[in-house]
Amino acid sequence: MIAVINYGAGNLPNVVRALRHVGADLTVTDDPQVVRSAPAVVLPGVGATADTMRSLHELGIAEVLPEVVAAGRPFLGICVGMQVLLDTSLEFGAHACLGIVPGTVRLLPESAGKIPQIGWNQLRIAPDFAAHPLFTAIPDASDFYFVHSYYCDVADPAIVAGRTEYGPAFPAAIVRDNLAAVQFHPEKSGRCGLQLLRNFAAIAARNQ
Repeated sequence: MIAVINYGAGNLPNVVRALRHVGADLTVTDDPQVVRSAPAVVLPGVGATADTMRSLHELGIAEVLPEVVAAGRPFLGICVGMQVLLDTSLEFGAHACLGIVPGTVRLLPESAGKIPQIGWNQLRIAPDFAAHPLFTAIPDASDFYFVHSYYCDVADPAIVAGRTEYGPAFPAAIVRDNLAAVQFHPEKSGRCGLQLLRNFAAIAARNQ
């Protein structure tokens, strides 16, 4: 059973619909105790990191998520659900995030052109992660759908599983042990997005 966290994220219905489409066993919850005990967790997200952190703290879930990751349960962060994993975000002023992944959330550089990035872009999967179960049946340079102005400047390059070029290349997917997160929206990314969610559901099922 995958706990999909409901803290008011606008993309929650689409994430739930996509997970159900690929056959995932899930529950939608805002209960920190359900999240704490779930065999696997998905944190969706759109909007600002500060608003997301405020909601997670109000629900008592912010304190639980580091425990879930430390316990070795499969975890998937999506878009802002990836960004809040880092130490700090600079969006609308510096503020603390969950501190699960060392790094800083930064504004895309002016050289990227139009900000926010909205639309399809390629995911270049790092060679060390090409055979990772999260990317099963997903070819390198597959297109995924992005909507974001900020990106994750991850301190440890060894956990960057995939990059996307928008101006300079930035981390678009990270994987560290049981933790995975993506900057793009798999629920809006057609066949490859559904495949990534199917792969995560399979990882979660093996963990039970």
